Amino acid sequence: MEVETNKNITIGGTTVKPGQHKLVQIGIDRLPTGTMIDIPVYVFNSKKPGPTILIQAGLHGDEINGIEIVRRLLAEKQLNIIKGAVIAVPILNIFGFIHFSRDVPDGKDVNRSFPGTKSGSMASRIAYHYTSEILPHVDMGIDLHTGGGQRHNYPQIRFTEEDENSARLAEIFNAPISFPSSLIKGSFRNAAYRMNKPMIVYEAGESMRFDDYSILEGTKGILNVLEHFEMLPPSDNEKFNGQVSVRLQNRKWLRAPTAGMFIPKITNGSEIKKGQIIGIVSDTFGRRTKNIKAPFDGVVFCINHQAVINQGEALFHVGMRN
Repeated sequence: MEVETNKNITIGGTTVKPGQHKLVQIGIDRLPTGTMIDIPVYVFNSKKPGPTILIQAGLHGDEINGIEIVRRLLAEKQLNIIKGAVIAVPILNIFGFIHFSRDVPDGKDVNRSFPGTKSGSMASRIAYHYTSEILPHVDMGIDLHTGGGQRHNYPQIRFTEEDENSARLAEIFNAPISFPSSLIKGSFRNAAYRMNKPMIVYEAGESMRFDDYSILEGTKGILNVLEHFEMLPPSDNEKFNGQVSVRLQNRKWLRAPTAGMFIPKITNGSEIKKGQIIGIVSDTFGRRTKNIKAPFDGVVFCINHQAVINQGEALFHVGMRN
């Protein structure tokens, strides 16, 4: 007879025992119409021992690529056969999602509101319930994001440099690009770090637009992690078919030298050479043109897709190979 070794997982007042998987809800607030809004949480708790991993998306409501990654994992039932436990949250910020917004209706960013307070603003209450209901159960996590506005992020993993386990988790995920990122006050990753929960952030694509390559790379990275910890049986995933993540350093934003029409001259993820013209900013009549040049040899990993820009706006995010 098989012995149940995993612990019960209780979220939102619902207990998921070893050998069960359930959809549970964390009640947050009501719409002005009185409709209750809950955070949906899928819990897969195997009888077979293993770590508990959080896979979450939609911390910003308009970042839909991560939401689609989790949806595909659920739809294809890849989490039904895991060892250990997976807590999958397709949409953390339900309010932002239904308003096509990064933030909640009061304008606050949930990802600057952790660990939150029980009686604070809507963003603070979401952070509070999430911190108290979810984080105590997990051993590590993967937070799925996309670029904000019309900024397109090439698939990349960000990890906490001060946390060796976070850096190792990023290596296992094996996104095309990876680099250490400073902890930001009030962020989910900072709250997890303070609770000794290694967390990595996957950034790919841009808001409110599906990018199939970004979705595919994110899915592969999650499967890499689950297979590494023997939560799933080995597959032909093979860590992106032998691809090794490019570690970046000396990252820099290149900004618009003047207002005008912005025309990139390079595709995202491309190698660049110092002095190379990678974009131009022109007035609407074509009389004055400013070149955007690469400051060093490296890689472009974010491009602003906004066609009409103002002086000082971020256009390219570039970095040097480590």
